[in-house]
Amino acid sequence: MAQQPVGERVNDTSTRPLPAHKGFKGQYVELHQVDPQTQLDDLYAASSGSAEKESVWTYMPLSGPFANPPAMATWLGWCRDHSDYIFYAVYDKTAQRYVGMTSFCSIVPQMQRIEVGFIWYSPEVQRTKINTESIYLMLCEAFDRLQYRRVEWKCDSLNQPSRNAALRLGFSYEGLFRKHMIVKGLNRDTAWFAMLDMDWPTIKDNLQDWLYHSQAYFSLTARQAAKPRLAQHPTELE
Repeated sequence: MAQQPVGERVNDTSTRPLPAHKGFKGQYVELHQVDPQTQLDDLYAASSGSAEKESVWTYMPLSGPFANPPAMATWLGWCRDHSDYIFYAVYDKTAQRYVGMTSFCSIVPQMQRIEVGFIWYSPEVQRTKINTESIYLMLCEAFDRLQYRRVEWKCDSLNQPSRNAALRLGFSYEGLFRKHMIVKGLNRDTAWFAMLDMDWPTIKDNLQDWLYHSQAYFSLTARQAAKPRLAQHPTELE
């Protein structure tokens, strides 16, 4: 029988632990486990009351906009109690209030892969260091402490800000899943991005330099785009 090609040997096939529920602390943000009683007022104010604020829910499945605080409180309770996803509320240390949310989802410890998703922020903190440090802390958890091999990022293909954020943070585009989901009665083609453990050291250096060490402004997008490719990534075919 002719020998067939196979993938490279994975030496460590152990099941990875789940991420910490307690959250993480950075220089600009803290990620706290969701608590409707203490976070509702801030999170509702951050995402309700104007068309601009409520636009954070446009591409978000299973979520707002919410008609009133009790409706959001019910959803936050669902987030807190979810058996498969781990949600965090993002606390802006400078403003001293909660400004958004993020989560670990699609967690597959046996395959050593995990996703960061359900990400939204108040418009006033978008395009600041809030999202960059939030995702940086989560990537440190996934790659450094838990030793996952792969972190995924998925979004509606029409959500250009999310696609831009994925590339800026160092994720690589892997393809388009057409008719992947029905979200709020609408078709969703999903853009798929991922970061691998072998890419992480360079990406981590770039993120740390931009967040904490650089005295002069530089484009994180350009820096990430220039990172050496240690793995083969599919070419975008759109």
